[in-house]
Amino acid sequence: MFGVAVSSSSPAVAARCAYARAGVGAVASQNVTDPELGPRTLDLMELGADAARAVAIIRDTAPHAEFRQILAVDRNGGSAIHSGRRALGVWAEARAQDVACGGNLLADPGVAQAMVDAFATSKGHLADRLIASMQAALTAGGEAGPVHSAGLKIVREVSWPVADLRIDWTEACPIVELAALWALYKPQLEDYVARALMPTAAPTFGVPGDL
Repeated sequence: MFGVAVSSSSPAVAARCAYARAGVGAVASQNVTDPELGPRTLDLMELGADAARAVAIIRDTAPHAEFRQILAVDRNGGSAIHSGRRALGVWAEARAQDVACGGNLLADPGVAQAMVDAFATSKGHLADRLIASMQAALTAGGEAGPVHSAGLKIVREVSWPVADLRIDWTEACPIVELAALWALYKPQLEDYVARALMPTAAPTFGVPGDL
């Protein structure tokens, strides 16, 4: 299972920044975002590059790499990060086995390490651990200004994301709202997978008009 969680002051951040592919890995393409770099990094890892090699290729070949942050985790849990010298504001990165965290326009350079530490000490479903990391980022200071959007993407053995949840804009805290949305979605996740794979054996929907 692989996943990405992301939050920003910009609208609809997950639509541009979060990428994951079953059996391959997870990538965040952020800062001055080039959405092409997420799929390119995943393609490189699918062809056999580990996270470090894939990120190095992107760093050395992508236009305007000095503006980009690329974070990747490969199928073996290897992690790598490129933060360009023109990343915005206070930026930071931290990584360990199975996890890569980074940010820009931060209130404190310790935010990234706080996220890694929270991931390492958390338990349960991957999405729970990613949200715990996001909550730890808030506690450590988060972004220098208010954040307005957040997203969570999870992939596993099927070809589509088993969870692709987004708070595209809110004046409240998008991470709090994302955690609430995940709490709603989590008990239904397996049912949605079952309906896709074998609808005749899947649970009913329990809504008006359901047969």
